[in-house]
Amino acid sequence: MKFRYLYQLIASHIGVLLIAFLILTLLFAHFAEQLIYEDKTDELVSYGRNLMGDLSEEPGQTRRTLGEYGRVLEGRDIQFSLFDSDSAVIYSSGRPASLIKLRQEEWDKIRSGQAIIVNQEFERSDVGVTFTLLPYIRGGQFTGGVLLTSPISGSREIISELNRYLLWAMLAALAASLLLGWGLSAFHVKRLKRLRDAASRVASGDYSVRVPASKVDEIGELSEDFNGMAEQLEESMDEIDRLENRRRQFIADVSHEMRTPLTTIRGTLDGLRDGMIQEKERERALALAGKETRRLIRLVNENLDYEKIRSGQISLEKTEIPLDDFLSMIAEQLEPLADEKGTAIRLEADSSALVFADYDRLTQILINITKNSIQFTRDGTITLRGYMDGETAVIVIADTGEGIEPEDVERIWERFYRAGVSRTSNPFGEFGLGLSIVRQLVKLHGGTIRVESEKDAGTLFILRFPPKE
Repeated sequence: MKFRYLYQLIASHIGVLLIAFLILTLLFAHFAEQLIYEDKTDELVSYGRNLMGDLSEEPGQTRRTLGEYGRVLEGRDIQFSLFDSDSAVIYSSGRPASLIKLRQEEWDKIRSGQAIIVNQEFERSDVGVTFTLLPYIRGGQFTGGVLLTSPISGSREIISELNRYLLWAMLAALAASLLLGWGLSAFHVKRLKRLRDAASRVASGDYSVRVPASKVDEIGELSEDFNGMAEQLEESMDEIDRLENRRRQFIADVSHEMRTPLTTIRGTLDGLRDGMIQEKERERALALAGKETRRLIRLVNENLDYEKIRSGQISLEKTEIPLDDFLSMIAEQLEPLADEKGTAIRLEADSSALVFADYDRLTQILINITKNSIQFTRDGTITLRGYMDGETAVIVIADTGEGIEPEDVERIWERFYRAGVSRTSNPFGEFGLGLSIVRQLVKLHGGTIRVESEKDAGTLFILRFPPKE
């Protein structure tokens, strides 16, 4: 059977209060009863001692004293009796309740000077009484005793009245606790229900859901942890979606890049096999097939390089490299390619500038970026600059070429992304992998790379490499 959490909380609140009130009521009732009876017996003892102290040896005077005490004590609903040394009653204030027959053991006690106090006595009188029996000693001799009695009905009425007030207080407290418990339980159950609904939405794929959180109690902390979990799930799902889109795009791009060279190679082979290509055209057809084959090899190699770099399978052998000599070597290697575009390569390198990097990978980085600049710069200038910014080596590659559209600046690092259709004719990095590899290699060195570009105003690549530790 389903027992809702709200009712469990309310039942627990009421159960705890009931048990607490029951224990407190029993303890208080017992304490009050003891206090009332002790107060009554103390009162009887006090009157008894005062009475014995006021008794004189003259019979007439003693009789008047006893009469006065009888009238006074009657107003307090107290009766008393006097006994001689043989336990015979020599005076009684009147009512039968005061004529309790003493037992031998009681008489033996007061003979020895002990007082007897009984809170509730029902056997020797027609009503329940509280009585006190005190020894009467004069001149060091036992001469009798004084018995004071008072009906317990008055004490019981007081105790009953206290119990009635306790019962009303308990009922009022239970009503208040029921309202308070219901309100608090409903509040906490509402928070838990909100968490449950949010969890259901997350289970159905809605990771944008959030619940109000606080650090006031455990439910608030749970809500905060839930929000953190939902946020991480949302980020993870976004990343999964991005990776899935990139995977699809990757497959599409690779298929597209491979289709053209494979079609060319297949057409050439079919033509050679069927004799459709004449003898004088065979050399050119084989050269074209070889060129497309090398293109496919470059595509495979660039993909392998990218994956090795991204998975950390490449180790760097860093050395301190003089930037003036290194940039001069890059310029000499690419100068023929720049001349084809009518573009000049200029050098601006400090002779004291040193970069701490892997020689082969740094060569790969700068050749990729410089080739990219050459591809989009015609009849312009490409500047290779190297200098030190404190202990950080800075390399700047600036061109006066076509520039990059603002919306393409950040996307040039994406795998297979190409900012312009003309890049498909680029024989160097034509697959859109060059800059992706560059960025991964720079990160592997612990450096940073930044690009600034304006359409028709050229492009600026800024690379920063940390010093040797």
